[in-house]
Amino acid sequence: MGKGKLSGQRALVTGASSGIGAELARELARHGADLVLVARRKERLEALAEELSTAHGVDVAVEAADLMDADARARLFAATEQAGRPVDVLVNNAGFGAYEAVLGSTWEELDGMLELNVRALTHLTRLFAEAMVARGRGRIMNIASTGAYMACPDFAVYTAGKAYVRNFTEALDFELKGSGVRAIAICPGGTRTEFLEHANQVLKPGSSLAMMSASRCARISVKKMLRGRRTVVTGWLNVLAVTVMRFLPRCMIPWLANALMKSGVEKGTKQVTAAAG
Repeated sequence: MGKGKLSGQRALVTGASSGIGAELARELARHGADLVLVARRKERLEALAEELSTAHGVDVAVEAADLMDADARARLFAATEQAGRPVDVLVNNAGFGAYEAVLGSTWEELDGMLELNVRALTHLTRLFAEAMVARGRGRIMNIASTGAYMACPDFAVYTAGKAYVRNFTEALDFELKGSGVRAIAICPGGTRTEFLEHANQVLKPGSSLAMMSASRCARISVKKMLRGRRTVVTGWLNVLAVTVMRFLPRCMIPWLANALMKSGVEKGTKQVTAAAG
């Protein structure tokens, strides 16, 4: 077992096969946490599990699951409880976006975003939070976005969903006061991951320089979680952007969000059909 601030604890990370999810798993393992890695791509999870167990001496379990299925979510929770090693840290990272106007998207795409980004996150949080409260300890990290602070054209359902995640998590943390359980909303900005490809976004030349690495995002997230923060915007550029948004008239926010988005990315040519994970 690894030694660190989370030694002896078990963390479950959804969407752990790539991007921020994989880096969060690496960072949690570095702090000594045993892990349950969850995503659809079992081969990637197994490769990451071997890497982390070898590098950090932690126990890593793999659960291949489609979290858009409510029954799969319930089975995942039941399996972790029955294993005799309950989850101390829940990381709800799984999610996807589609960079397209509402009327340019199919209902299946929009419904999929709502199911994974909102309903699955809420369902898993409800399941694990109750068990954590019964034990008197636990942490829940929900991955939102700087999009939670803005109404972004062509990203309307995604940013609306992330606003839900931020507000839900902040309210939940208040409700859990005195229970020994804390909830934190992480709000990353642009991050260099596979998310862009799955969201049908193509970076414009030079725009990647303003984007944060997934590993840095993960380091900040775990550090702030351990410090007991409720909401964290990663990176000073993102903090600046969010601060500006707060002081603007609401009517200006879609215009500015649209300008910021189009300055860095453009639409790709593929059709988004499923979530990453």
